[in-house]
Amino acid sequence: MGDARTSEGADLKEEIRERYAERAREVSEKQQAANCCGSSASGCCGPAQAVPNDELARGLYAVDETRELPEDAVLASLGCGNPTALAELHEGEVVLDLGSGGGIDVLLSAKRVGPTGKAYGIDMTDEMLALARENQRKAGVTNVEFLKGEIEDVPLPDASVDVIISNCVINLSLDKDKVLSEAFRVLRPGGRFAVSDMVFRGDLSRVPEAIMRSVEMWGGCIAGALEETDYIARLEKAGFVAAEVAPTTDYRAKYGREIEQALGVSLPEDVNLVGAFVRATKPA
Repeated sequence: MGDARTSEGADLKEEIRERYAERAREVSEKQQAANCCGSSASGCCGPAQAVPNDELARGLYAVDETRELPEDAVLASLGCGNPTALAELHEGEVVLDLGSGGGIDVLLSAKRVGPTGKAYGIDMTDEMLALARENQRKAGVTNVEFLKGEIEDVPLPDASVDVIISNCVINLSLDKDKVLSEAFRVLRPGGRFAVSDMVFRGDLSRVPEAIMRSVEMWGGCIAGALEETDYIARLEKAGFVAAEVAPTTDYRAKYGREIEQALGVSLPEDVNLVGAFVRATKPA
């Protein structure tokens, strides 16, 4: 389980696209409304330090990481981890963010790799791309490029990237094997795959169909999550080595009751949903 296997896949992709387009529009509209406060960073404009609108993304980035970023980049963050820290980026490296959204991880990566490096972001949602490019303009960052495309078909040449990052996006793909194959293709020999993603632990065959077929659960980064050993097996099938999954956040403990109440079903006791760092390497 973990990939969409029905003729409804196209509709599901469009539903996911619209969900994230709406997130981008919400951020833009809120920021426009805040302009009534002029240049003030407090009062009706809220606290000086912006926090993500999405509850799952709060607390993932240190204040000193986001202080210099445009507020919209922080507000639009929708991740389940901090892949820029996970990847241990170095000066001069080329980074690609799969599903870059409002651009927070791309902008952070650009700072880490410096002027001799470059950070690409790829996203399929026009509204997110527009938001990300505006955030790039506000940040004054030049070593960044946002690309329109899908993570199953990356518009970059073979062996052109040193590091692949992603933040809670691969679980949304309807063809994860293609995503991992593309990641392997664009990485240079010795390149690193270092993503944050949602992962199941336990026997997925015991998870109720109401959860695994729910469009809401797919769009909410739950129904499309892979089981951890399946994730590793797919990475190895794509050609990666040293693949590992390191759980970081127990989302069942935080949101399991909400999921069960929303769908009217119970999760098996021995199945867990976690945020995790997923690492692998392309052989040198």
